[in-house]
Amino acid sequence: MRDNNRNYLNKDIEVFWKPEKCVHASTCYQELIEVFNPSRRPWVNMDGAPTEKIIEVVNKCPTEALMWRWLDEKKNKLVTAEDTNHIKIKNPETYHKLLDKPEHKKAAKPLNVRIMRDGPVVVEGEFRLITSDGKELKTGTFASFCRCGQSNSMPFCDGMHRKTGFSD
Repeated sequence: MRDNNRNYLNKDIEVFWKPEKCVHASTCYQELIEVFNPSRRPWVNMDGAPTEKIIEVVNKCPTEALMWRWLDEKKNKLVTAEDTNHIKIKNPETYHKLLDKPEHKKAAKPLNVRIMRDGPVVVEGEFRLITSDGKELKTGTFASFCRCGQSNSMPFCDGMHRKTGFSD
């Protein structure tokens, strides 16, 4: 089965996009339309902004659908904990395999809940979601919850807010 994963480069970094993780929270293009423009093909223009700004916006991706790494491996070793969507890999061709290995997942962190403008509620950090009858629905470190009421996978967001024009 072929995946739709993509990678984009400029002179400093490589940005990876994993569409099956994307819930279209729209952070990327609302913050930096010069680089992330869904109406354009390809939708990522790595020459549209300085590298530091691209890193800043990619780090805000709530689902890790967007991630990045330095092309200079020496710089990858200097990455700080604040660079949350940074990955350290030696061989970019193995990115998609590595991303799914547990040792490349984020470590557990305090629970963080954000309400995305015109989008879902994003929960990050260790949590358990339990139904009113006590059934465990999800255990994990990330979830995106529907606010528009139109998701086909309630209570989770599936991006329908964009199709229905949901807004705050």
